Amino acid sequence: MAQSNFDRRRINGPEESYQPIFEPDEEVDSRWKPGTPRKGRGARDIRPIFLQAGLVNQANGSAYIETEKTKIACAVYGPRQSKTTVYNEKGRLNVEVKFAPFSCTRRRVPIRDAEDRSVAVQIQQALTSAVRLELLPKSTIDIFVTIIENDGIEGCIAAGSVAASVALADAGIEMLGLVASCSAAVVGEEIWMDPTEQEGHIASGSLVYAGMPALGTITNLWQSGSMTPEQAIQCMEACQECCADIHAVMAQALLETAQNT
Repeated sequence: MAQSNFDRRRINGPEESYQPIFEPDEEVDSRWKPGTPRKGRGARDIRPIFLQAGLVNQANGSAYIETEKTKIACAVYGPRQSKTTVYNEKGRLNVEVKFAPFSCTRRRVPIRDAEDRSVAVQIQQALTSAVRLELLPKSTIDIFVTIIENDGIEGCIAAGSVAASVALADAGIEMLGLVASCSAAVVGEEIWMDPTEQEGHIASGSLVYAGMPALGTITNLWQSGSMTPEQAIQCMEACQECCADIHAVMAQALLETAQNT
């Protein structure tokens, strides 16, 4: 009887099966309570950054950034001649962001939606004032950002801006300075730097800061949720300090790429 039910065309599973046993997730079981400290790192600590440039050979410039559960790849093509017939004295910077279908907890449909466009707009605003587009008339620079793993929309905007800035420098495009970006969130009475997706859910407000530390200028600010003006200023000051450290990581990554080529 057993031989009659045996199918040689398919991989047959075992006759007996058992329910898998999963270990309880500490992050889900132990939720944050007001007054308790942050778990894993300090309130003003950011996640460790892995950054490498020049990974995509077909592109003019590329970069890959990883901050724990946030992983982003960026490729830059150009500058190349614009397809439009209208003459422009300044070049154009195009940013396209795509989420991988497996990047989020729930599978994403591979179609551009409002979230893709909002992230692309924030990255474009952070980089436009840093690139010397006046030297590239009637030219277009295309930046493609692929989010491989997502751990909070604020972290994606900040990490995407950093990766795109390094990719532009790797492509040899003249810039006023490298754009560093960092995010902060107001949780209770504290300010937590570089919040994750779970920390963003319990935060009352968040802010994404982008600027050029070498020149001491701000290129973009994006704030969501509710926070007082004093809290917003504190978040900006904390992000400005962290961007100086991120700028050093970016410069070191470009230096290592230049030495290896």
